Amino acid sequence: MERKKVLIIGGVACGAKTAARLARLAPEFDITVLERGEHLSFAGCGFPYFVGDVVKEYKDLVCTPLGIIRDANFFRTVKNITVHTGCLATRIDRENKCVTASDASTGEEKTFPYDNLVLATGASPIRPPIPGSDLNRVFTLWTMPDALAMKSALSSGNIKTAVIIGAGLIGMEVVEALTERGVRVSVVDALPTPLPALVGEDFGLRVAKAVKAKGIDFFGGEKVTEITGEGGVVTGVRTDKRSLPADMVLLAVGIRPNTSLARDAGLELAPNGTIVVDELMRTSDPSIYAGGDCVQTRHLVTKKPVWQPMGSTANRQGRVIADNIAGLATPFSGVLGTGILKLFNLTIGKTGLDEKQAKEAGFEPVSIVVEEPDRPHFMPGMGAMTIRLVADRLSRRILGAQIMGSGVVDKRLDALVAAVSSGMTVDLLADGDFAYAPPFSTALDPNTHAANALKNKMDGLVKTYQPRELRERMERANPPLLLDVRTPGELDLQGRLPYEFVNIPLGKLRERVGELPRDREIVAFCKISVRGWDALATLKGAGYEDVALLEGGVMAWPYDLK
Repeated sequence: MERKKVLIIGGVACGAKTAARLARLAPEFDITVLERGEHLSFAGCGFPYFVGDVVKEYKDLVCTPLGIIRDANFFRTVKNITVHTGCLATRIDRENKCVTASDASTGEEKTFPYDNLVLATGASPIRPPIPGSDLNRVFTLWTMPDALAMKSALSSGNIKTAVIIGAGLIGMEVVEALTERGVRVSVVDALPTPLPALVGEDFGLRVAKAVKAKGIDFFGGEKVTEITGEGGVVTGVRTDKRSLPADMVLLAVGIRPNTSLARDAGLELAPNGTIVVDELMRTSDPSIYAGGDCVQTRHLVTKKPVWQPMGSTANRQGRVIADNIAGLATPFSGVLGTGILKLFNLTIGKTGLDEKQAKEAGFEPVSIVVEEPDRPHFMPGMGAMTIRLVADRLSRRILGAQIMGSGVVDKRLDALVAAVSSGMTVDLLADGDFAYAPPFSTALDPNTHAANALKNKMDGLVKTYQPRELRERMERANPPLLLDVRTPGELDLQGRLPYEFVNIPLGKLRERVGELPRDREIVAFCKISVRGWDALATLKGAGYEDVALLEGGVMAWPYDLK
């Protein structure tokens, strides 16, 4: 019997995972991979750490945990998979079930037959038509040659200043990498705050403050008009507001899917150019599967099409494709838009929907911002974190979360991924039996605190303002009276809100409560607003009715302090 032929175009994340999984499930299949580059199954998400010299050798990004390079010989001898590197697929003949490809070095064409074809063609970085973008030392960071070229430039000792155009995940990861190597870095983005796809404006403002404290300039809301140079080498960047010196420029403004091959073959594409697939990762041609950065998928909460080009998504989809080709009917459930970033001592992450996305999807979102320690105050290494938890008012289902801080954020984020994926309500999350011991958590986990606070808000037990809401309220007529219940020493150490306020430490509030007006709304707060909650109880006990809380306290305030 003739062996079933499976042809895979693309040998990095989704393609390599499909091939490896399929070789285990169906070793009798004839599996061939065509990869246009020279490197296979490399860890592209590790490039910023390679550039920053955390990862010393590029081989570490292309080898197994045992140090074996994942090259064509490895795939042939270990997994019985034939791999052709430097092989560019140029045409799909769906009628005759074959693919034409050319050798990148010789231009020689060859035809590869298939019974099932897998498109794992990935995406490419966008190079906007900025004058000067073709100068030497203007980089993107997407392929192994990109990473090697950037690291070589840094190792030359000639890079003293750098400008990163784009403040998304890749751009901000490289911020740390360059800064740790002694480079003076500036970041320019057309949007006002960093990481706009990951966190909201308030979190973004705090990220901007954090990088500024490291000597990094962030210029939001500016358009790059030109990259300048001398002798063919970059010397600076001009925006519509300023000029910046640069010995190196990184273009990190986004990516676009590589789908011209699919388009030319007549496969169905989405309006954003990604390949349309069903839950089994089949394209409009049932003999052709697709996965990774070139396809659209489904959002688990909204059930609507979404594009999430992530290495984790690509690997998950590769397994699903392999299962279905091997005859195991396995659906791909979808994505939540989960992302996470390390930026110096901060970890920043998101899963599910933010409030704006939830409204657009037809939900009635309610959110809370809490500031929590990751461990008890008496434990060494205790770190802080800010959690924004979003739920639907009607169903009480957890819709999403954003978290940032110096504490153990990834653990909480992953727990919230499970909560959103399973349709958990805020009530169930509040009652979660999270692991507790002082080295790992507070007695009530930060996620528990966030869920309890959101329950109180949803149940009408407390009126609260998030920082943005309070700032807007303070700028309108008849603003509330701000009651700061911190000690005077804390005010000097932590800063003051930039408005008129009354400072009465919590321990003195009961005896001095009569000093406060009864005909004006009072908003209480402290460092993280835990004492602010106690202050509300004191005020209500004294007969004050129009009282509210500033969520997250001074620590969650993203704007300037006095």
